Amino acid sequence: MLLPVLLTLALSQAPLTTVAEQSGWIRTGRYAEVESLCRAFPKRYPGKVRCDTFATTPEGRPMLVLVASADGTLTPAAAAKKGRPVVFFQGGIHAGEIDGKDAGFWLLRDMLDGKALPGALKQVTAVFLPVFNVDGHERFGPNNRPNQVGPEEMGWRVTGQNLNLNRDYVKADAPEMVAVLKLLHSWDPLFYVDLHVTDGAKFEHDVSVQMEPQKTGPEALRTLGTKLREELFTELESKGHLPLAFYPSFRENDDPASGVSYGVSPPRFSHPYWAVNRRYGILVETHSWKPYAHRVATTRHVLEGLLRLVARDGQTLMAARKAADAEAESGKVREVVLLWENTEKSRPISFRGYAYERMPSEVSGQPWIRYDDTKPQVWTIPYYEELRPGLTATLPTGGYLIPPAHAAWVAEKLTTHGLRFQRLGQDVPSAQVEVFRATEAKLRPASVEGHQVLSVKGDWKKDTQPLPKGTLYVPAAQKSAPLVAHLLEPLGPDSLLSWGFFNNHFEQKEYVEDYILEPFARELLAKDPAVKAAWEEKLKNKEFASNPRARLRFFYERHPANDTRLNLYPVFRTDSTPVGLQPVR
Repeated sequence: MLLPVLLTLALSQAPLTTVAEQSGWIRTGRYAEVESLCRAFPKRYPGKVRCDTFATTPEGRPMLVLVASADGTLTPAAAAKKGRPVVFFQGGIHAGEIDGKDAGFWLLRDMLDGKALPGALKQVTAVFLPVFNVDGHERFGPNNRPNQVGPEEMGWRVTGQNLNLNRDYVKADAPEMVAVLKLLHSWDPLFYVDLHVTDGAKFEHDVSVQMEPQKTGPEALRTLGTKLREELFTELESKGHLPLAFYPSFRENDDPASGVSYGVSPPRFSHPYWAVNRRYGILVETHSWKPYAHRVATTRHVLEGLLRLVARDGQTLMAARKAADAEAESGKVREVVLLWENTEKSRPISFRGYAYERMPSEVSGQPWIRYDDTKPQVWTIPYYEELRPGLTATLPTGGYLIPPAHAAWVAEKLTTHGLRFQRLGQDVPSAQVEVFRATEAKLRPASVEGHQVLSVKGDWKKDTQPLPKGTLYVPAAQKSAPLVAHLLEPLGPDSLLSWGFFNNHFEQKEYVEDYILEPFARELLAKDPAVKAAWEEKLKNKEFASNPRARLRFFYERHPANDTRLNLYPVFRTDSTPVGLQPVR
C-alpha cells in the first residue's frame, strides 16, 4: 500500500529535468526519457497536463503527445467549445535535429511552474509532440549529423521504413504521418510549429523562422501574421539572436554571392501544408553550427515569444481564421496557387557571414568553399523575395468525383486530411462532367520517396460520363479548399496523380498486332481524306517519319479497338452537386 503512495509523491516532486539539462546540454536522452517525462508531467501538474498515446510506430513504440492548459482545456472538444487558440509544436520529425524535444520539455515545465509566461496557459492550449519520428530517434549514434555541433549522439533523419516524414504531408504514406495528421486535424491548431536544425553553410545567424500566411493565403491572416512575425523578431533580437525570415540556403550551392530567396514550398512539407489549410504554419530552423545549448535556448525563445503573442492576440487571430473558414465554406475560394516561384527581382541585404574562399577542388573537380569562422564578415548579397504564381488552378463550383475503383483508398486519404466527402447512393447513367486526358505523360526516371513520380500535360474538357453507385463526391466549398486542389488537380506538384497513385491509367495495357494494323491503315487512308491529310502532314516530321512504332500508333489511335480510357485521369470535376448523395458512415 505504501509503495504506490511513495512513488506518486516522488513523481509529483521530481524536478522533471532532462538528460540534456543534467549534462549541461552535451547529451540528449533516449526515447525512454520521453515516455518517463510524459507520465510524470500529469502527476506533477494534475488537471493541467495530459499525456496521450495516439499511435504505435511500425517498430512498436508509442507515439506520445503532451497537452498543457492552466484551466484544464485539454481536449480538442474543450478547446473548440471555449474558442481557445491552440499552438501545436513538434520536435524530431528529423530525429537528428532534436532541439525541439529538449526545448519543449524545458519550456513547458517552467510555464507550469510559473517561471515563464505567467498566465499564458490560461489563454492558450499548448500541444507538444516531443518526437515525431520515434523509430528514427532510436537509430541513435554519434555520426548521424556530421554538420551539426552536438548533442554527442542523436537520432536519424528518416523513419524505420526509410521515409522522410517532411516530404510526406500530402501523400501520407508513413503510418506515423497518418497518425499525426489525424491528431493535427482533430486539434485544428491556430499555429502548427515544426522545429528543425539547418543543414548547409557557416554564418552568424542563429535561427530562421519561416511562416505563412504572410506573403500568401487569406489577406486578414497575412496582415496579422506579418505583424506577429515582426514582433517576434524584435523580441528575439532583444535577446541577442539574429533571426532570418527565409531558409538560409544559397541559390547556387556553396556560393554566398549567388544570394538567397524567400520561398514558399509545396505542401509535402510541414508548414506550407498547414498554410494551405488556411492556418498558420511555422518552420523553425536553428543553425547547425551553433552549440547545442545555444540552439535549444534559441528554440525555447522562439516558442516563448510565439506563445506570448498568441496569448495576447489569440482572439483576434481566431476571428480572422473564422472569417477565412466562412469564405472557403461558402465557395468563394476559387483560385488556388499550386506552385509559387521567385521572380528575378532582388534587392541587396546585409548578411552576417564569415570570411571564406572558393577554389577548385582536386578531389571533386568542382569549386569548394572554406569558411574562417574566426573572422566574422558582413556580406552584401541579393535577396529574391518577390513571388509569383507558377501554377494556378480554378476550383469547380461543385467538386470532384472519384469513381468506385479508387474510392476506398482515396477515402482514406481524404479522412486523414480532415476533408469532407460523400458517396453516391445510386447509379447515374450519364452525367455532365469535366474530364482530364493527358496529351503527354512522363515518368521521372528515379523514384522519389518510393514513388515513380508522373508529370502530365493536358486540360479539363466537358464530357459525359457514367457515375456508378459508390462514387465519391468531394465538395470544393470547405474550409481546406486549397488542400482539395493540391490533392486532386492533376498538374499540381503534390497531387495524388503526380505522386504516382494513378500511374496504371497512363500505361498502355491493350494492343493491336501489326499485321492487323497494316491492312487497316491502307483501308483507312483509301476511304477517309481527312485521315490521309493528317497522315501526310505528320510525315513531314522527320522524327515521326523515321519511327515505325509512332507511324503504326497513328492508326491504332483511329482503330475501333483503341483504349479510350488510356491517359484518362480517373477523377472528374462537376459544377453542380450530384443527386442521391449519402453521408459517409
